[in-house]
Amino acid sequence: MVPDGYYYALALAGAAVVIGWLAGPVWALPACLLALFFLWFFRDPERVVPDFAGAVVSPGDGKVTDVSSILVNGTAHTRISIFLSVFDVHVNRSPMAGVIREVRYQKGKFLNAMNPASAEHNEQNAVTVEGDGQTIVFKQIAGLLARRIVFTKKVGDPVKRGERVGLIKFGSRVDVLLDASAHLQIKVGNRVKGGSSVLAFLGRGTESLTEVAAESTRQGVL
Repeated sequence: MVPDGYYYALALAGAAVVIGWLAGPVWALPACLLALFFLWFFRDPERVVPDFAGAVVSPGDGKVTDVSSILVNGTAHTRISIFLSVFDVHVNRSPMAGVIREVRYQKGKFLNAMNPASAEHNEQNAVTVEGDGQTIVFKQIAGLLARRIVFTKKVGDPVKRGERVGLIKFGSRVDVLLDASAHLQIKVGNRVKGGSSVLAFLGRGTESLTEVAAESTRQGVL
């Protein structure tokens, strides 16, 4: 459980007590239900993190809504976008092991996270991770309801693949920017789990991917 869940729940429980005392138990029911919702929303389940070399795991739970090629400073990259609804776990995890090289926060709008324009214009936190000769960028992007992005690491910190690094409160989106040569393991419409679902492999020969995919399916991490 993320500590925020307890804070929200306790505040609402206190409000429910006051409302119940002043107006009656029935009027306190909405506050009680909201308290239970926040306890559920801020859940933080354990995940089995795959240990395959070069694996890039999802930074969050949700649905893959876009896989596209984009140019970043004139270089081709693959962008994977994952939409997190209010029903998904909102704890974010590092897609790969390495060192945090850059953290760039951008204030912005709160467009619907399903809107392609949200990748550029919404409030977001872009994190660059470097490890094993590979560099990726993942973004925490605020959505229509999200009003706070939390990131618990700083530049220079080492991170493990699948390690918890923050969260986005309420509906939101996470993007992962990979080298164009990455071997993708997902497609639009797939549902993924943060820290356990493999999005792609970096720097891996295609001859070994079939074997890895079979083992991942057996372990339930794809």
